Amino acid sequence: MGAVKSKSIAVGGLLTGLTLLCLFLATVMPTNRLSLYALSSFPTAVIVLEYGIKRGWVFYGASSLLALILIPNKLAVVPFVVFFGIYGAVKYHIERIRNIYIEYAIKLVYFNIWLGVALVMVREFFLDGNTQLAKFPLWVLVVALEVIFVIYDYVYTLFIQYYNTKLKKMLKI
Repeated sequence: MGAVKSKSIAVGGLLTGLTLLCLFLATVMPTNRLSLYALSSFPTAVIVLEYGIKRGWVFYGASSLLALILIPNKLAVVPFVVFFGIYGAVKYHIERIRNIYIEYAIKLVYFNIWLGVALVMVREFFLDGNTQLAKFPLWVLVVALEVIFVIYDYVYTLFIQYYNTKLKKMLKI
């Protein structure tokens, strides 16, 4: 029993380190930030798959807290804390419905709620009243981001499948 607990703590520590590395790189790299945020979200899925949803939530909380403590650019950690870090656990809960149409409807509602919050925050805190959010209509931006989200969710699913079929055996977790 002790060896199993030690192994789960070690795996959690390594995955937290990987998450923090991705987040740190997202704060210092001039490009590929969105990809690094997406990568930072995958370890949550591994914890959920290996140790259950309760530990997945604990992993998310610990990773978020450590990111806010250790990463100097606190604003750059916000996308992880409010969306990417939590998505593995949210995806787990939504996909227990086992109806792809309802699942995607709920996922899109979840995404659009956070997108709406983000757009309001950007408008209120980072733009003055005379600045437009984009050079093109807002609905175009929203639709484009929804498409990107669906691709992200699909890639997340592919990662979970790859982990279950190949990576898990290679890592012997």
